[in-house]
Amino acid sequence: MRDRILALLGVFAVAAYGQTAVTPLGQDTGYQIRYAANLFVGDSVVNMTNSGASSTSGYPVSNGNLCANIYTYSPEEQLVSCCSCYVTPNGLMSLSTKQDLISNTLTPLVPSSVVIKIIGTKASVTTQCNAAQAGQPGNSDVVPGLIAWGTTIHALPATVSTPAGSFGVTESAFVPATLSFSELYRMTALCGSSPAVPMSRMDRLSSTRMWHSTKPAICQSWAGRS
Repeated sequence: MRDRILALLGVFAVAAYGQTAVTPLGQDTGYQIRYAANLFVGDSVVNMTNSGASSTSGYPVSNGNLCANIYTYSPEEQLVSCCSCYVTPNGLMSLSTKQDLISNTLTPLVPSSVVIKIIGTKASVTTQCNAAQAGQPGNSDVVPGLIAWGTTIHALPATVSTPAGSFGVTESAFVPATLSFSELYRMTALCGSSPAVPMSRMDRLSSTRMWHSTKPAICQSWAGRS
């Protein structure tokens, strides 16, 4: 009996070990947040990739493409822009906070610091990415797989080698967060206060497709900007 119990414990241990090896580490959740400060000094960058966590077919035909729906807020809690971009598994999308996220704001305000929220949703082959429709059942379900990092600017303490008024840049991952239904509704409703308009004057490279809702900044990769 003792040997049987030990054998069963061994099976459970192997199963648990195997599960740990394939369980997501928590960074590629469907909802992530971070901030970018001191934009009057310089720019901040958002880098995103698709881990493939939502892929169900790997080779030779793969799937798991995502829409990165980005919502940018001023420190006064005002939504100043919203946009979406298409992120494929193992691809990289890099955005400028100043040139992509707050260059064409929903309000007259152009903030010097912002809160950036990203919702990753399933990309549909029949509809465009649209931040005003993120989380809608069917084609825009919130799914895992999106991983994001961002830079921000900080004031440096004055030292012998660092004069007062100096600034430095740091980069860190977005923080995974819990998305409530009320917050999702508020974000998409404010973003969709006017009909979504496909972007027609942007550079489109390879298979990258990006659209915006209402009057947001151009959600455009640096690679597509001349």
